[in-house]
Amino acid sequence: MSNDSSAARQRTAYTIPGISQSDADDLVALLQDRLNALNDLALTLKHIHWNVVGTHFIAVHTMLDPQVDAVRLMVDDTAERIATLGGSPIGTPGALVANRSWDDYSLGRATALEHLAALDLVYGGVIESHRKAIAAAEEPDPVSQDMLIGQAKLLEQYQWFVRAHLESADGRLTTAGAHTEQQAADTAPADAVTAATDSTSGQASA
Repeated sequence: MSNDSSAARQRTAYTIPGISQSDADDLVALLQDRLNALNDLALTLKHIHWNVVGTHFIAVHTMLDPQVDAVRLMVDDTAERIATLGGSPIGTPGALVANRSWDDYSLGRATALEHLAALDLVYGGVIESHRKAIAAAEEPDPVSQDMLIGQAKLLEQYQWFVRAHLESADGRLTTAGAHTEQQAADTAPADAVTAATDSTSGQASA
């Protein structure tokens, strides 16, 4: 049986006063998608935290943990809103993988700037989808919309933190035009240690 069918069977017989059952069902589906995205983002941020290397290691390593903590709070708030609407929030790994529309984060061990370039795209995707959810929630449920707006505000700030490492003095992003995480990573400025090693081995590019 699909997760969607299972979730439908676990619906309560009531929802929030002033919201129709039909609107509540739509909101639960909308918020479940955001719950999947936020759970995935929290895991991805921790994965990067563990795998980042290079001269910017400590700055990025310590920058990410507060973001992980904040995103985990977003996960909890979103799940509780689903339950408040009468739905059954699904937080299992299998359901996340089965229902998400994106692939796993593609970088393993990589320099801080490579990871940040890829993370810029990850944040961009989450924020874009959050903004669509904000628009969809406006009429049926301003309370859920307000929650999503608060989350988007923080997500956009975290993306700004990331982009500050990738921005040139004239305001250009190294990741401009990249469509995949690997493409973004390939555009990242060279790590100082990596560049020095390549130069010593005669592999530095002209």
